[in-house]
Amino acid sequence: MKQVSKVFYISVAIAFLFIIWGVIPKEVLPTWNLNNITTNVQGFITEKFGWFYLLSATGFLAFAIFLIFSKYGNLKLGKPDDEPEYSYITWFAMLFSAGMGIGLVFWGAAEPLSHFHTPPYGEGGTEDAAKVAMRYSFFHWGLHPWAIYAVIALALAYFKFRKNAPGVVSAALVPLLGEDRIKGPLGTTIDVIAVFATIFGVATSLGFGALQISSGMSYLIPGLEDTFTLQLIIIIVVTFLFMISAMTGLNKGIKYLSNTNIVLAIGLMVFLLFAGPTNFIMDLFTTTFGSYIQHLPQMSFRMTPFAENSSWVNGWTIFYWAWWISWAPFVGTFIARVSKGRTIREFILGVLLVPTIFGALWFSIFGGTAINLEYFQNTNLQSLVSDLGPEVALFGMLEQIPLGMVMSIIGLCLISTFFVTSADSATFVLGMQTTGGSLNPRNQVKFVWGIIQAGAAAVLLWQGGLTALQTAAIIAAFPFTFIMIMLCFSLVKTFSAEAKKVNLKKEK
Repeated sequence: MKQVSKVFYISVAIAFLFIIWGVIPKEVLPTWNLNNITTNVQGFITEKFGWFYLLSATGFLAFAIFLIFSKYGNLKLGKPDDEPEYSYITWFAMLFSAGMGIGLVFWGAAEPLSHFHTPPYGEGGTEDAAKVAMRYSFFHWGLHPWAIYAVIALALAYFKFRKNAPGVVSAALVPLLGEDRIKGPLGTTIDVIAVFATIFGVATSLGFGALQISSGMSYLIPGLEDTFTLQLIIIIVVTFLFMISAMTGLNKGIKYLSNTNIVLAIGLMVFLLFAGPTNFIMDLFTTTFGSYIQHLPQMSFRMTPFAENSSWVNGWTIFYWAWWISWAPFVGTFIARVSKGRTIREFILGVLLVPTIFGALWFSIFGGTAINLEYFQNTNLQSLVSDLGPEVALFGMLEQIPLGMVMSIIGLCLISTFFVTSADSATFVLGMQTTGGSLNPRNQVKFVWGIIQAGAAAVLLWQGGLTALQTAAIIAAFPFTFIMIMLCFSLVKTFSAEAKKVNLKKEK
């Protein structure tokens, strides 16, 4: 295949070996099977470097906020006269659908419900537990993850559209490491790490999507069992659909599906807002948003040095920060691709604020309704989640409201379209990363990555289900965190040099 770089061949070879390793039955490799090894590695990283994930995520947020108020905010992601390629509505829809669509649907009701019964501190099932549950849901899906995305997207977009550099992660490190090193083995290694962070980050979300679709179908259709076979069939069908979408290009398949996602998501939100406890939801949103801002510094640095419920921090906050970092090369590359022509200030404000507010409203509506049912109506949703898993929380909650079956079907459609959009976007991004930054990678390259993504998600589900998905995300994020830290220094060095060349006040 023309266009492909050596990063493509190295990454495909390693990914293929990983999938083969995962297919080998545990009985054949009782000690060295994929699940055992990755679980041990994940346990070591979480125990020894949980603080590193926490400080890194908070540092990326601080860096993003610094850029908003700095003199560099007027610099454009492109030439001074470049204009944005997409409208605000389409831009928000595309970055949001790629950013965390499946995760919001999966965890929208399940996470607040889980924190309500098992809070990070204090007694579960109380009014205080409900407030803490919502605040931490906002925290895990708010400014921190979008700051992580913003940092890498900013670096890629700036160097690609302003400096005409290749749209790969290593190219953004040239000012820091030097062009000779980036063109050598070091640059190749950096890009391969970015590819694998993308594969595992996306595979985690695709696994979540397959789990929730299969659980929803088995919950809604009597007699249909939620098995790995059903999950595999779903992955195969959706893979076929997103490959068709990927072949149509960025301005057709991904654009139209992203807009469809937003329509379905907002429609489901608005219906649940008015069909559910409306006043309670909006009061909860308002109160929790203020509480989130108030407690943001404290939550940003909260660890458990005296082992007070350390498993909660490791299982939730550390997992999320690692998951967002593992998603960063994928989401960052995609956001960079659709953000040409925007100023740095406009870009960071849009990426940070709009998705954060939308996510907070989402959790208030879905999580707030679930907690309201549990706290005031004693529906005992938690028992259902304990028996069948967090993936059924959405459907158990929707069952309690008017037109619950119709809304559950719409929810399944939304999960499916988010599934297709995320995988579709990922094939495009992986194609860019392995073709030297091509803005229009060949269909053959996207096809190869589509198959590998589906294979990785299927292998992780088969090896250990939800736990294996979380484990893969934490491991993949570790080496890429160091690359993201270097990107921050590279950006500051480049911006400082650029400030000496242009009048930043005139560039708007």
